[in-house]
Amino acid sequence: MSAVQEVNTVRSADSVPTAPAHPAAPKRRRRDASRVMLTIWGVLVFAFLFLPIIVMVVYSFNSGRLLASWDGFGFDAYQSALNNPIIRGSVVTSILAALGAAVVSTILGTLGGIALARSHVSSLTVILATGLLSLTLFTPEIVDAVAMLPWFVSLGTDAGIGFFNIGMVRLVIAHAVLSVAVVTFIVRARMQGLDASLEEAAADLYATPYRRFTQITLPVAAPAIMAGALMSFTLSLDNTIVSSFVQVPGSTPFPVYIFSALRVGLRPEIAAVSTVMLVLTLVALGVVALVLRRGDSSAEDIAKTIAG
Repeated sequence: MSAVQEVNTVRSADSVPTAPAHPAAPKRRRRDASRVMLTIWGVLVFAFLFLPIIVMVVYSFNSGRLLASWDGFGFDAYQSALNNPIIRGSVVTSILAALGAAVVSTILGTLGGIALARSHVSSLTVILATGLLSLTLFTPEIVDAVAMLPWFVSLGTDAGIGFFNIGMVRLVIAHAVLSVAVVTFIVRARMQGLDASLEEAAADLYATPYRRFTQITLPVAAPAIMAGALMSFTLSLDNTIVSSFVQVPGSTPFPVYIFSALRVGLRPEIAAVSTVMLVLTLVALGVVALVLRRGDSSAEDIAKTIAG
């Protein structure tokens, strides 16, 4: 081989492209490791949140006399709770108060949400109204309870309005005050996301304000109204702090009954009724998600709504 051929051979060997390094491989491995760690962390968080609830559901089938002492599997706790008039009365009180609060807060919240979304007042007024409603969400419930109790006492005793001495009335009003802001914001978000051209077209066709409201505005806002009503019902079911302050003897809701039962020890009947209330709450939240899904809400919007 000549010198020229040797030089050409060396050049051709040098010109052969070598396999490039893959700097993305370490990044991919780090990304996979981060994904695994986040998955493990998510599982631990969900276990921390839901394991106590699962334990409560399991122990609701305990046939023993005490909740913490497992004696065997059975439905004795559910039967005993059904035959206990005090537990039945507290559950009925909670459901009736939740229904009443849902009706009141839905009516007020629907009108407030539509007014905030369709009003032509200054933005400062809207911001002020929104801030006042938000106070009921951000204020600790113990503050609301301490404020409501003397208010009910002064109206029922000092002013002589016996209507405010009724325990169910107190519960409905107190729970509705805490829920009306949630309904208002849900309805307002629904109405702001929709074009007002339908209502304007109905006005151009000489439809009266009542007909525009009943035939256009309410059907358009119906998914948000129903979602707000179910959210109000759910929030009222688990209200404990305010209920313990404003309730009167003979109208004790179930969460307050549980706190009073802690003094003598928890029985499986309480876990059984709590399981039933949990199922009822989950059904209500599921209906909220279904209604919002039919109203063309995204998964993120549904999560925000359910989170209040």
